[in-house]
Amino acid sequence: MSSTYVEAAEIKAPFDWKRVFFLVLGVVLFSIIYYAPPWPDAIDPMGKHFTLSVEGKGALALFALAATWWIFEVLPIGVTGIAIGVVQAMFLIRKPEVAFKDFMDPSVLFIFGSIVIGLVFTKSGLTKRMAYKMLSIVGEKTSMIYLGCFVMTVALTHLMAHTAVAATMFPLLMAIHALYSDEDRPTRFGKGLFIGMAYVAGAGSIITLLGSARAAVAIAFFKEMTGKEISFFELTYYLFPLGWIMVALIWGMMMIFCKPEKAVIPGLKERAKRMYTELGGWSRNEIMTLVIVLSVIVIIAAKNWVPALKTIDKTAILLSSTLLFFVLNILKVEDLEDIPWNIILLFGGAMSIGFCLWQTHAAEWLAVNWLTLFKEASGIVFILGIAFFVLVMTNFIMNVAAIAISLPVALVIAPYLGVAGEVIFFASLATAGMPFFLLIGAAPNAIAYGSKQFSAGEFFRYGIMASVVLMVVVWLMVKVVWPLMGLPILLGK
Repeated sequence: MSSTYVEAAEIKAPFDWKRVFFLVLGVVLFSIIYYAPPWPDAIDPMGKHFTLSVEGKGALALFALAATWWIFEVLPIGVTGIAIGVVQAMFLIRKPEVAFKDFMDPSVLFIFGSIVIGLVFTKSGLTKRMAYKMLSIVGEKTSMIYLGCFVMTVALTHLMAHTAVAATMFPLLMAIHALYSDEDRPTRFGKGLFIGMAYVAGAGSIITLLGSARAAVAIAFFKEMTGKEISFFELTYYLFPLGWIMVALIWGMMMIFCKPEKAVIPGLKERAKRMYTELGGWSRNEIMTLVIVLSVIVIIAAKNWVPALKTIDKTAILLSSTLLFFVLNILKVEDLEDIPWNIILLFGGAMSIGFCLWQTHAAEWLAVNWLTLFKEASGIVFILGIAFFVLVMTNFIMNVAAIAISLPVALVIAPYLGVAGEVIFFASLATAGMPFFLLIGAAPNAIAYGSKQFSAGEFFRYGIMASVVLMVVVWLMVKVVWPLMGLPILLGK
């Protein structure tokens, strides 16, 4: 009787009209764009035409479908990633062997390797050791726990890639949240902890060359176009204040919009000290894990200065740690079941749509159309227009690609408006590092989503606010701070 009742209840479950609406909306948007008549060429200030091909229009159609399905989570985010490859192959937007190959791009495997590091930190016990030590220092106030976690995240991004930092911090934050709440349901504290971690990881990653690959590539790209060299120190000098201002503001945002249900966790400091003591001495696995991870970080960082290491791919270096974890029996084959494959597929799809927009020249067409709107604008508005374009595009395509398609056009227009190339570089690089809208914008966003403390829609809503804050900070830097620091904003000044 009871079994029949349960089955009947499941059959009568309410129909999810919202899910179906947005599922169909994505298909409708795709169809409207894909089957629309050819769109006009984009024309840059020099009169050069940029034609939107049939494949390019198909890429924009897929762009609209994927964004709709990702934001409203009509399918698991990894399954939407698979749909990106399927649609490209079915509608001849790109060849199948190209579209699906992106799912095993080195960047995706780098994220896989970073997640494995986070998994090993948890299994070896290092995560608990770090969490208990930090909590015994920052105390029982949830506001200070927020701040301590955010500062630790940013400090690590000064030395290692923000993807690896997020993977390292994730299990630590899970351990901290477990001490805050015994229930599995999301909490405001959990939302603030994980969304805040993702945001500050992006803010910290812009400050040094070690925080991401985008800075080194963008510097080389800028030098090729302008003949000017941006040094390691110069990059940090101008972006350090912007990055840390954003960290402070993100902390403030989390305290306002994700204010923890509890202002204090009574007895947490003493409990953390006691639990740290109970862990006892360092185990073999903890020591070996730490040695392997630190060695990988040092070798990847040294690539910037040691010529012999420049030819070795950073993904290969990182994945060597995965191999060592299994060789040394720190991980077993069953541990692969704990890998969040939904996140890996998400980033496979993200790389595929990014390369699709890039290779079909759809992104270039968008960039020219957008930036030529500002050819008669003031210098400040033009700079902010470029920064905003990069901010939006970096949520969908690789941040280096977003810079690469916008900088050439921007640097053509800039002299006519009397704008210096350096300020365009720094403003673009800043917004490229902080894609706050979508989970696919950066690996820390997707890694944080694995906490199940927030939905993609919630991340998007908070991201709009954070992006507005970012644009205001960029304006402040361009208008006040950078000129005081000696960065040229306008030519001849």
